[in-house]
Amino acid sequence: MDPPGEEGLRMYIFAKNLFEIGHMTEIEWIIYQDWHTFLLQTFGDQLALHGFLYLQAPPEVCFERLRCRSRPEEKEVQLSYLEQLHVQHENWLVKKTSVSHSGALRDVPVLILDVTKDFENDPNEQSKLIGQVNFFMKTLCSNSSPSISTTVCN
Repeated sequence: MDPPGEEGLRMYIFAKNLFEIGHMTEIEWIIYQDWHTFLLQTFGDQLALHGFLYLQAPPEVCFERLRCRSRPEEKEVQLSYLEQLHVQHENWLVKKTSVSHSGALRDVPVLILDVTKDFENDPNEQSKLIGQVNFFMKTLCSNSSPSISTTVCN
């Protein structure tokens, strides 16, 4: 089973995108959703999902960063693919319009971090982002159940 949050990412972003662009048939998508639902129902009580950090940037910025990294395994990635993934992320984490098999995922807090600016080489931008994450974590901890307090807040 994936770590908490990753099953949602795979389900709501990558798998859904594969279906929408025709790389998964309808029956494959239905089977995938059924397995996803089964796994969440079977192991969902063992998952502790406290919040999402969404590193939001325009697909063009992501594409430029990808090109600058120059990783061999990423050289075939097209801007159109990043645009599709961006739409999926926005629908799931910002607009919350993606179909959810678990209503609990829809209620998980999301911190949207605008990472359009170069934060890798800008200490001021890094400090700003770290401050936002720290505030988000404190908010989660102050509004948390005992299980969140022991796993996230200590």
